[in-house]
Amino acid sequence: MTRVPKEADRLRDRLQKIVAAFPRVTVTVLGDMVADEFIFGEISRVSREAPVLILRHRERTIVPGGGANAVNNLADLGVNVLPVGIVGNDDAGRLLLRAFRHKHIPVTGILKDKNYPTVTKTRILAGMPHTWRQQVVRVDREPEAPLDRYRARELAFAAREYLRASDALLVSDYGYGAATPQILNAARAKTQADSVPIVLDSRHRMLEFSGVTAATPNEAEVEEALGVKIGQDWETLCAAGEAIVSRMKLESLVITRGRDGMVAFSGKHKPLNIPVFGSDQATDVTGAGDTVIATYTAALAAGATAEEAAHLANYAGGIVVMKRGTATVSQQELLDVIEQAPPAK
Repeated sequence: MTRVPKEADRLRDRLQKIVAAFPRVTVTVLGDMVADEFIFGEISRVSREAPVLILRHRERTIVPGGGANAVNNLADLGVNVLPVGIVGNDDAGRLLLRAFRHKHIPVTGILKDKNYPTVTKTRILAGMPHTWRQQVVRVDREPEAPLDRYRARELAFAAREYLRASDALLVSDYGYGAATPQILNAARAKTQADSVPIVLDSRHRMLEFSGVTAATPNEAEVEEALGVKIGQDWETLCAAGEAIVSRMKLESLVITRGRDGMVAFSGKHKPLNIPVFGSDQATDVTGAGDTVIATYTAALAAGATAEEAAHLANYAGGIVVMKRGTATVSQQELLDVIEQAPPAK
């Protein structure tokens, strides 16, 4: 007698097939390319100049952050990724491009401008020997002026060309000018962009975008956009999600909630509350939103439903917050956790 698979088994098998299809999809990323710099120091003594610690320099690393982290995550998931953005002719920009080339990610869509400083977030971490280092301060280097119209047109043109060969477009807007609503609209002009998913993560102006398929804001960004306080009120959360879907005319929406997991909104279906995967005591949440949108976009590009994509994004988010620093999730890691912990249906 043939055993009929349970609903959870069917969902697990479906998720595995979606992840296995990642190498067959291509995603364009229009985003603010950020360099995440980590400076590690060992506590030496207290300064005599001021009541501050003196750190003995031990290590410095620069890894892709912001939109570049979304690119990095897509690449590690096995997706063919085409980044579009801008970096400066400086050390941080060169290291970002080197990191992409190391993973065989094309960089022809990334503009290099000697007058533009690469957005860099420097985190200084301190600790004693053989102890975990803790972040003590962060210094951000940002462009002081918006991109000029010429550079904006170049970015739109590069994204438009890549879109012709893509299964989805990921827009990572950190507010630094490379992924504005105007650039997105110009990139979509005269293309078949409406036939592919466009997934948005915008830090402070989500409601200014139009023509977007899906969005993956965190709860704080939803509160800021709508001027509401959600807290632990489920009805307020649902009303806020439905308002975002309605105002932006989205096909789907995922609101991430940290230790409370995420909530997925799709069409006329009831909001789906997905508990956090793994521990609710995160090791490091740096860049977790980039992992979520990368996985969600890859899944939609591979033919997943919004619910299936949300489950995969939840898995990926749960994995990455247990890693220190700006990290990624690999395709194999995702397959392993689906097998070990099938989603509850």
